[in-house]
Amino acid sequence: MSHSSNAVPLTARAGSPLKGRIRVPGDKSISHRSIMFSTLAIGRSTVEGILESEDVLNTIGAMRAVGARVERPADGRWSIEGIGLGSLLEPAGVIDFGNAGTGVRLTMGIVGSHPIATTFVGDASLSRRPMGRVLDPLRMMGAEVVARSGDRLPLSIRGPKTATPLTYRVPVPSAQVKSAVLLAGLNAPGVTTVIEPVATRDHTEKMLKGFGANLSVELNDAGERVIRLAGRPELKPQDVIVPGDPSSAAFPVVAALITPGSEIVVENVLLNEHRTGLFKTLQEMGADLSIVNIRETGGEELGDIVVRHSRLKGVTVPAERAPSMIDEYPVLAIAAAFAEGETVMQGLEELRVKESDRLAAVARGLEANGVTCREGESTLSVTGGGRFGGGTVVTHLDHRIAMSFLVLGLAAEKPVTVDDGAVIATSFPGFRDLMASLGAGIDEAEATNA
Repeated sequence: MSHSSNAVPLTARAGSPLKGRIRVPGDKSISHRSIMFSTLAIGRSTVEGILESEDVLNTIGAMRAVGARVERPADGRWSIEGIGLGSLLEPAGVIDFGNAGTGVRLTMGIVGSHPIATTFVGDASLSRRPMGRVLDPLRMMGAEVVARSGDRLPLSIRGPKTATPLTYRVPVPSAQVKSAVLLAGLNAPGVTTVIEPVATRDHTEKMLKGFGANLSVELNDAGERVIRLAGRPELKPQDVIVPGDPSSAAFPVVAALITPGSEIVVENVLLNEHRTGLFKTLQEMGADLSIVNIRETGGEELGDIVVRHSRLKGVTVPAERAPSMIDEYPVLAIAAAFAEGETVMQGLEELRVKESDRLAAVARGLEANGVTCREGESTLSVTGGGRFGGGTVVTHLDHRIAMSFLVLGLAAEKPVTVDDGAVIATSFPGFRDLMASLGAGIDEAEATNA
């Protein structure tokens, strides 16, 4: 089935220029981690600015299931009473992560080194996604796994009485795999080492150090990142402020770039160097995009993004940039449709195992709206400058596919419909209202059979 039984088709159409100052929801990666690390600390942490999306709420439910007390006071500052490493409770029932790939993989790392049994389930999309890259190192550390063929959900993990620390070279760039191994290493005696041939987002390393973990990062002679973590630290509770999610900021930013007459400011956006590949690429394409008011919170930089409608040109995006913008390629493809010439995106194999096969989903969505593109095994080429729109896009339960093609509709010659806008709540529950505040026209459409 291509969309949920409660699907809400949405249609976006061109109209007024986009104008205004906005703030996007809190960063999803940091939201997940702030709840998890607070659970593993002993004492009370507070977290302000959490992304209250379905994904993060599922992570909160999981941390409650293993013993944390997590509450949301009226002021919006979440309170987490952590229980400490080695003290996790065995969940009374299954843990349902819905569509939360980050949440489920990182939680597998946490429970995988504790002597408890945990069963994970998810929605249809998450149940198709491979988990082997996380489960393999957990097995090396002593965890027992019972799973469907292909290491897919539903599955159960029983951690060992004492986990074995290991040295693990991440086979493909993946912050989730790296983070899962490090989180498992927290409850293993000795030093767990993760080697990253290609650097990925480093929120886990920065935040673990902030919570008191003994962790070091250095480059070896081959230029690889070597992360060493001493097991069984006593993590200290923290007060965390979550900056705006650059992956969410990508949608209004690209919408303003391609909609004539637009000028917007997106405030308080996370500027971690491992997350800003899209903004760098857009600037290379000729975007009138600047970052101002740069400041720091909790070891992370944030700033305000000022963006104006621009004439874009096609570029080649190198494979080594993929880890810093892996979630932003769908909306980059939309920007490329409005650029002069061809934009070539390389190193996209990770998109095959996201919430959907995002590479194929983007290509089919572009084709459905008359945009010329070529899909390779790990590449996508988009030729811009044509007349397009008028199509219906199958989202495959993927929130980023839905939002990306709604952005396309805001500047296309004809309206663009997505078969299910309900999935947007996974990461950006206020997307429609925020875009409407800028002047965007996104409305419910009649149901389709796509």
